Amino acid sequence: MSARVVVTGGAGFIGSHVVEELLRRGASVVVVDDFSSGKDANLDGMKGRLEVVRGSISALEPLQQATRGADYVIHLAAQTSVPRSVADPAETNRVNVDGTVNVLVAARDANVRRVVVAASSSAYGETPTLPKGEHMRPQPISPYGVSKFVGELYAQVFGRCYGLENVALRYFNVFGPRQDPGSPYSGVLSRFIMAMLEGRQPTVFGDGQQSRDFTYVSNVVDATLRAAETPGVSGMVFNVGTGGRFTLNHTLNLLAKVSGKPANPQYDPARPGDIRDSQADISLARRRLSYMPTVDFEKGLRFTWNWYASQLKQSCSMIS
Repeated sequence: MSARVVVTGGAGFIGSHVVEELLRRGASVVVVDDFSSGKDANLDGMKGRLEVVRGSISALEPLQQATRGADYVIHLAAQTSVPRSVADPAETNRVNVDGTVNVLVAARDANVRRVVVAASSSAYGETPTLPKGEHMRPQPISPYGVSKFVGELYAQVFGRCYGLENVALRYFNVFGPRQDPGSPYSGVLSRFIMAMLEGRQPTVFGDGQQSRDFTYVSNVVDATLRAAETPGVSGMVFNVGTGGRFTLNHTLNLLAKVSGKPANPQYDPARPGDIRDSQADISLARRRLSYMPTVDFEKGLRFTWNWYASQLKQSCSMIS
């Protein structure tokens, strides 16, 4: 991929994996990140091969600097927590809506070829139909879900008004190495794994029968880069998942199988804004992007468990 690519949120969990693959393919990469949740460590081994612009998407100037001469923008920077959006909807709107508009303005002014916007399965809300298809009417039930859906709409409007090519990807419950487990707002699998590694009880909010289409991060990276380069898909929205779903209780059983450690979960009350069941219909992405998940859930869990175990071992050896 001989192109200059801007990745907002490139020091974050998903972003750093996207950056790594872009570099592997020979792209010139610019990361825009304010490091509020992204980490320098996520870019270890990539320093010297990319440009880093330290700044927030809430400000236009860093984005203008980064997008100068760019071919593509992959927009991953966001406030990503549903509970945090319920607690502070104004901040979520500022980052996810105002920030996305800034990204689109900078991309328009730089005449980039295409912007790929990270959207979310939370746009579907609590509709009972499974799997969720892109034709369904969005009904988000959290400020986070609203903000990510509005980002899709803005991208499409920039396409109509200014001719800016755009693709939105509704990610479904992404997991894998580098996901931060250190917050109650973190991805559920990272929290489950770290609790079990440290001999603590993993906390399940609700009865554990809620289900998710857990998607290993390398599948998401593949879909994201396909969305950037595939011709004839501008203005479209695609689900990015696996097409399967697993309850949290079953997931804990799989983790126990993978690790040889007991799960022994603790059950707390369900959280407002959390969706009961989620599953992606990925037939449109298969057809138009030739997207095919290559890492299934159990294999992804094994990869992820091994990564966290190695990180914990490394941190313990450094302390001792």
